[in-house]
Amino acid sequence: MNIFVGSLPFSIDEADLRESFEAYGTVDSVKIITDKFTGRSKGFGFVEMSNDAEAQKAIDELNGATVEGRTIVVNKSEPKPEGERRSFNNNRSGGSYSGGGNSRGGGDRGRY
Repeated sequence: MNIFVGSLPFSIDEADLRESFEAYGTVDSVKIITDKFTGRSKGFGFVEMSNDAEAQKAIDELNGATVEGRTIVVNKSEPKPEGERRSFNNNRSGGSYSGGGNSRGGGDRGRY
């Protein structure tokens, strides 16, 4: 079972997260999601456990637990249907950026 773990402290690492879940059974994999530019944790991750009964026990007991002062969220991870993935290619403003702040363009440069 794939398990979502959210509201993680930014200081927790994959080894710590694995240790928390190993108390309930065999952990196949652990992945904390990080920002691709900074490498910093985004505060959530996923734990994979092959035994569903052990995974459910971990979810039941760890959801709402406090880790380093933060209340974590733990639940079964359900994949999003393909149609619900966000697209970053659409232009939400409906127009283009002109670089200007008034009708003459150019913004307020040098007008202080």
